Amino acid sequence: MVLFCVSSLLYFGVQIRMDIKQKLKQIIIDDLALEDVSIEDIEDDSPIFGESGLGLDSLDAVELVVVIQKHFGIQIKDMAKGREVFQSFNTLADFVQENMKQ
Repeated sequence: MVLFCVSSLLYFGVQIRMDIKQKLKQIIIDDLALEDVSIEDIEDDSPIFGESGLGLDSLDAVELVVVIQKHFGIQIKDMAKGREVFQSFNTLADFVQENMKQ
């Protein structure tokens, strides 16, 4: 019984994280008006900024901070924290999941 409960919780945790990643990708595509980009085009571990990722720049970073606050109620106040959080969609999804208002 305990094993079932633990595995169910792990499944739901993974499912929530996957849902957050999909939602983040769609929000970023829509709110940053990324043309010719679909959710399927974005790898979870790909960088958000720079040429090897989505090609976002520092202006997009400011918009992204606002988008995260608008959609998830989470503030990113520190530039160093922002660099850490915006490394990839995996790191962003982890941060959102850990900081979402319950």
